[in-house]
Parts: sequence; C-alpha cells; structure tokens
Amino acid sequence: MGALKLTIKPPKGDSKPQRKRKRPRDALNEDEEVERERRWKKDATAGDKVVVEDIDALVELDEYDDVDLHASSSSSSSRDFSKTLSLKRDHHNRPVWVTPDRKIFLESFSPLYRQAYDFLIAIAEPVSRPQCIHEYHLTSHSLYAAVSIGLTSDTICKVLDRLSKVKVSKSLRDFVTRTTENCGKLKLVIQDNKFFLESPHASVLRTLLLDDVVARAVKDKALLHKVKKKHKEKKKGKEGEREEDVGGGGEFIVREEIEGSGKVAKELTTINLVEEDETPSGRGQGDDDDGGDGDDGDGDGTRSGGLGLTHAVEILPSMVEHVKQRCLPGKGGLNYPILEEYDFQNDKKNPDLHIDLKPTANLRSYQQKSLSKMFSNGRARSGVIVLPCGAGKSLTGVAAASRVKKSVLCLCLNSVSVDQWKHQFLLWTNLQEHQVCTFTAEKKKMFASEAGVLVTTYSMLTHEGRRSEEASNILREMQSKEWGIMLLDEVHVVPAETFRKVIAIVKCHCKLGLTATLVREDSLIDHLNFLIGPKLYEANWLDLVNQGYLANVQCAEVWCEMTKEFFAEYMKKENRRRRELLYVMNPNKFMTCQFLIEYHEQHRKDKVIVFSDNIWALREYALKLRRPFIYGATAHQERTRILHHFKHSSTVNCIFLSRVGDNSIDIPEANVIIQIASHAGARRQEAQRLGRILRPKQRSVKGEFNAFFYSLVSKDTQEMYYSTKRQQFLIDQGYAFKVVLGSALLTNTAELQYSKREDQLSLLSKILTQGEEGDEVLPGDGEERTNVSSTRRNATTLQDLSGAKGLVYSQFKNNNKSKNSNPYRERNFLFKFRKKFQK
Repeated sequence: MGALKLTIKPPKGDSKPQRKRKRPRDALNEDEEVERERRWKKDATAGDKVVVEDIDALVELDEYDDVDLHASSSSSSSRDFSKTLSLKRDHHNRPVWVTPDRKIFLESFSPLYRQAYDFLIAIAEPVSRPQCIHEYHLTSHSLYAAVSIGLTSDTICKVLDRLSKVKVSKSLRDFVTRTTENCGKLKLVIQDNKFFLESPHASVLRTLLLDDVVARAVKDKALLHKVKKKHKEKKKGKEGEREEDVGGGGEFIVREEIEGSGKVAKELTTINLVEEDETPSGRGQGDDDDGGDGDDGDGDGTRSGGLGLTHAVEILPSMVEHVKQRCLPGKGGLNYPILEEYDFQNDKKNPDLHIDLKPTANLRSYQQKSLSKMFSNGRARSGVIVLPCGAGKSLTGVAAASRVKKSVLCLCLNSVSVDQWKHQFLLWTNLQEHQVCTFTAEKKKMFASEAGVLVTTYSMLTHEGRRSEEASNILREMQSKEWGIMLLDEVHVVPAETFRKVIAIVKCHCKLGLTATLVREDSLIDHLNFLIGPKLYEANWLDLVNQGYLANVQCAEVWCEMTKEFFAEYMKKENRRRRELLYVMNPNKFMTCQFLIEYHEQHRKDKVIVFSDNIWALREYALKLRRPFIYGATAHQERTRILHHFKHSSTVNCIFLSRVGDNSIDIPEANVIIQIASHAGARRQEAQRLGRILRPKQRSVKGEFNAFFYSLVSKDTQEMYYSTKRQQFLIDQGYAFKVVLGSALLTNTAELQYSKREDQLSLLSKILTQGEEGDEVLPGDGEERTNVSSTRRNATTLQDLSGAKGLVYSQFKNNNKSKNSNPYRERNFLFKFRKKFQK
C-alpha cells in the first residue's frame, strides 16, 4: 500500500497543523493505528475539512460527508475495498461494482450486460472496455449529459444501487445530487438571429448576471445595471425577501414555456433483476423538483397544467462560448450547465426542407439508439455522438438532418470529405443535386431555394485572409441565415484554436458532433461540453465487431532491428535532430514493409495502405517501391484520381498516405494498414488509422481475422516508447497487439530493396547530407506533441533561408530621388545626424 497523504484544514483562528508522520503506513503498530483513527474521528466530528489524497484512507473516512477524493495515479493500483464494501445477498444477479471513488466496473458476461451498459454509458465516462470487465468513471460532465436526456439525481442513484453488488456510498450519492441540482434550469436558444439565455427561474438569471464573465456578455447594459442595483439594495435590506413583477423577473423578457416529455429516461432505468419485480421509473427533465432547493417558493413563476413562464436575456454572439464555459459544473464554474434544445416542430419562421430518407436507408440498432438520445423529448438536443470508424457516422448525421427538416450546414476537414458527404446526402435522401451544394476553394455554390444543404470545410469559414467576391457573398449569406442543424464531422478538431471560431461565425439552432475518437493529447477535449454539447451516446467497439458491423482486425507490432551503421549514427549526439528519420528509414523496416506489401498483394489479393507522417520518408518509400502517394501538397484532382483507381482498379492495390489520410477518407476496400512513421504518441491517430479498415468485409468468416494492422517499430529507439503510448486508446477499447519480430519475416532478402550493405550505406549518406523535411503539419493541428520539441533544426543553406534559391539578384544605384523623399527615413538613430555633425 502506498504512503498516506492527509491534510487537515482546521477552522479559522486555529494554528496550522503540524507535519504528519513520515513513516509509511505499514510501519505503524496497532496502538498507533488505533490512536490515529481516534484522532481522525475527533477532527471530523469537530467540523474540520479532511482532504484525502490517497485512496487508502478512503476505507476509514468514507462515512464522513466532507471527504474530498483526490486519488493520485501513483496510488491507483493500490485500491482495496474488500474490508469496507460488503456484498449483497443476491450479488451474483447484479452486474456492477460501484466504489466510493466514483469508479464503476461492469461484468460484460452478465445477462444484464446490455441494459446495464446502456445506462452506464449515459451517466459515466468509459475508461477501459476490454473483453470481460469494463471500467467507467462518474464525472460532472457525464452527469450533465445524463440530466440532458431526462435522468434525475434520484433516478441515477436508485438504478446504480439496483445494479450494484455493493451498497452505493453516501459520498457518491452526495456528489451526484450536488452536481445535478442545477442542471436543466438554463437554456440557450436562437430567435430572430439572436442568442438568448432562458430560464423558468428569474433568480437563476439574476445570479448569473452578477458574474463578471456573464455580465460582459449581456447586450442590454441598462438591464444589467438594473439587476445589480436591485442586488445592492437587497443586500442593504431596503427590499423585502419576496419581489414583485412575475416572481421578481419583470426586468427580463418573459414568454410562455413549452414542455416536452420523452421515453429515453424511462427505457434506460427499466432494468429487471431476477429476484425483484418492481422497476424504478425515471422522471423526465420536465419534472420540476428543482433538486430540492426551494426555488418554487422564491416567486420565480409557477406552472399550471404543465405550462409556465420563462425569462430570457439577450447575450452577444461573440461571448456565447465564454458564457457556456463559465456555466459548466466543476472547478471554476457556476454549476448552471446550459442545455441547447431546438423545438423544430413548432418553428414556423425558418423554411422547411423537404428531406426524407429513402426506403433503402436502414438504420442499425446502435444508430437508432444514438438518435433517440438526441430526439428523446420531441426536440433536437445539441451534443456529440461517438461511433467507431466505419460504423455509419455519416448515415447517422443524414438521418438527424432528415428528422429536423431545416437547412443543414455540414462541416468537414478537407475537400475529399466534402465530396463524400455530398454523396451521402444524395445516396440516402430524396434531395436533388441542386439542393446539396458545396463551398470549397474549387467549388463555390449556394443553394437557390430557401432551404437546402451546404457542405464545406472548417478552413473555409475560419479563413482570415482575403476572399474572392463570390466567397464573401456566400459567407455573408451563411451568416445571415438561421441554420436548423449543423453537422460537425471529426468534431474532436473543433477545440483547436483555428476551428473553434465556427461556433460564433454561423448561427444554428442545433449542433451535432460526430467522431470515432473523443480524445486529444492536450487538455482541450473537455471544451466540447460547452462548444457543442454533452456526449449523447458512445458505442462499444468490440460489441459491434461481435455483431458483424465492423471488421475483425488483427493488430501486430513488428519489431525491426536497427542495422549497425544506422544505430551508430542514431546514438551520436550531433544527429539528435535526425533520429526520427534514421529509425523511420531503417533498412530492416524498409525490407519488412516491402515484404508485407508484396505478401498481401500477391497471396491474399488485399488492398494495402501505408501511412507515414514524415514526408521525406513517404517519398523515398513510394518512389523506391513504385507506388502512388498522397500528401498535403497533392492537388485535389490528383487525390481523387488515385483514390478512384485504388478503389476500382486491380492494378493499384497499394497507396502511400501522409496525415491527410487519417480522417474523413472513406476507403471501404482497404483491409491492410502498414504504419512506418507516426505523430509521436498520438493515441487518436492510431485509432483513426485503424478505422480506415474497419468497414465490414464481404469475404469474411465468423471468428477469423479479415483485416490487418501492422505498426513497424525500430527496436531500441524512442519509437518503441511512442508506440506503447499510441496503442493505449485501442487497448482500452478491447484490442490486443501481437508482437512480431521482423527478422522472422525476412527469411529471403535477396529480392528486397536495401538488402545489400552498399545500398544501405548509400541511403545513410543521403539521409545525413540531404537533411530532414520533417513531419507534415496540417491546419488545425492544435494538439501538443508529447515529449517532442515543437522546433526542428534542418540542414539548409543561406541561399534557402534568404529565399534566393534559383534566383539571381542584380544590384544597381537609383539616381532618380523623389523630391518628397526623406533622407533620414529608416535610418538607425545612431547615424541619423551623422552628416550634420560632420559639417
């Protein structure tokens, strides 16, 4: 067991506590242990705040309400609740373990697994989901998402206790109640192209307007001054406790509220155990219990017959992001999370789009379940849906747009994705060609009718440079419209500084984010909670594989020995900046890559994609092996032509891709991935590349692998550390990597490239003299590279640095001086008056 870190915060006026024991817990004898427990109980009953930084202390302090849990990663492996959590009598019928540190463990072999999974994925964040035991974590953001679909704190605690093999602790119940007590009291709506904060409780708006961040966002400064003035007078006792004018909200915009009811909360909480007949019924979000805070008696408006009054205040569009972030629960927030719902059925102002799914569009069960979370109460909620690559995210987005039946704005990463999304709308819906338009650098067109579908890229909206007149007109028209729904493909890129501006540029009633990997290497992934909305649904990768919706992939990490000469140069200090290129261009890795390509092309007739982040290595591999390659500088027409031949031609069975192929490229024919260079330890990139081959295959036998993912790693280099970190996300999804020695594959190297020593030395000399072009950097790559310097030193010449490569400059003296020219202009101040002093 790890050492115990305990901090006692005494009441005001007391002296600071002395430093606690330095001995480890195991060194205490029984008498000291008893004395320590007695002292803790005395401190806790005296009202002192006990902060536990080691989970070992939880077993003795869990009975107190004022325990704050801060379990460090060093002690995460030393949790032991065997002595404090007693099993229920019928524990063998219950599939869940709930610990006081807000961890939840689910047995996937339980008969109640499917029902328990649907409930847990709605209230908690998945941490790891291997084959037998799944781990989840209750967070403030996950509870915010649970309340957004109609669950209440009382329902969450009851169902957890119903599923759990042990009793749910009081500290966990208090956390759920404290986090969700204010959820559902605040909404963000768009009306007449303006943003409004709405609440049925005027006191909630008054509390928010007293905050500095929210106050700066209020458009009506006179209203803000009036609210602050009333607050000051109330503090001085000049006003009574109860206010007039419709619950004291007469200064706000008042209108009638429309209630909605849904069935999702009830379906999630209807779970039958073997011994029990009764089932808890979840109350919808429309039940106005207000978390028991007594707001009903504050005069904030009363409901009659399910209808009531809602109060609103207008905020500036540029401050929407900051207001939503400020209102989130958690540290530094106001704990008034904002819900975004669109009552599209009663929206008579914005024109309807006559869009319907074709009879051939059959939604799978998990797609229907994800959409039910979005439309559970008859309104469209803003949020994020997480589905694996190849699981039909595009069809899910198209189905959501067909349900809203308003103008659709679809945002993608690149022009290839734009063409694919346009094809999806024409394939699955009854829309015609003129109703689905694209806005890219090559094609700029806006639909002529009142409503339609516009597909564009993030970069086209966030570009800050000069635009053509045609592009400027389309952008102004986009900003003047009220879009019904915005589909954000690969939504994990939105938190980047470059792309997050799209939220303020375009006004839309509902935002739906789609991604397969809700993970980033920086700390910005949580920003999606206020930029887009809560996570509505997340599918389990292995479940979809077992059901036949995804390909069964064999993952292998191939260890390639570094040659003697390459490893010697790799260890030299002066080659520190070239180490990445040295282990990427390792001749043994090159020969292994060539062997795998030829094996899958000739013997299995597979379609192979080779990924490389390093552009210099990408060219060398592709040119040496005579295969087409695509990277950032490749023209759009060239990309389309190469991808078309790869999909439909039997002569092109292998292509090389840089980072441009990580996202939003649909290549269902590919079933082999070979990775030779990657973006350091980026977990998301590993999963995105695996997703290129997850489409279900035609020639597949149940239980056999029908797709292959190879990650080539040079042994005894930094690449091995990065490879371990990159695989963590896929391992958490239940995938296993098999380690293969590259030497076992290279039994006959006579016909392989760089098999001769002189060729290897020639390649090494070329690497050391040519320099390194480096990894490709794409727009919006705002993530930090783990343990990698952001700067890179490349071998170059003064001619390259000056921009004079391939140019000749002629120097001449200009005697035609302008009459208005200043002789002292742009001179250093030390020499400005030199001639004057010389005279």
